[in-house]
Amino acid sequence: MNPNINNNAPTYAHVSGIKWVVCEIIDHLWPWNKEGWRQHKAIETAGMALAIAATVAWLLAANRQLGASAVIGWWLGWSIYEIIIRMQCKPYIKDGPWWRHNYRPASRMDMFCYVMFKNLLIGVILFSVLRNLGLLQMVD
Repeated sequence: MNPNINNNAPTYAHVSGIKWVVCEIIDHLWPWNKEGWRQHKAIETAGMALAIAATVAWLLAANRQLGASAVIGWWLGWSIYEIIIRMQCKPYIKDGPWWRHNYRPASRMDMFCYVMFKNLLIGVILFSVLRNLGLLQMVD
């Protein structure tokens, strides 16, 4: 881990194998940290509600009750919220290869690019799965 980064950097540099993979997944998918929950309970609670709403939007899309454009809108809203929360709770990004533990403080643009690209990849996977299963209504 980079010694120049603050205490918000992940602390799982000492783990390896499947435990490291699980820690990486959680770090990328869960934008909050313990300190964030204590300091910003109202904002964090609203974000949890937004996360649940975005999940419900994906489930409704899988159930053919919500169109692709509505899901994209919810996903964009979640992404904007995630950028704000990550800048408060996890203000770091990886620097260098993804498998290493080199972190540096994130600028606003770093965080914007990280969150939007990550959520774009997740969205493509979810859209592809739903589309291939015939569960997503696409606008013609």
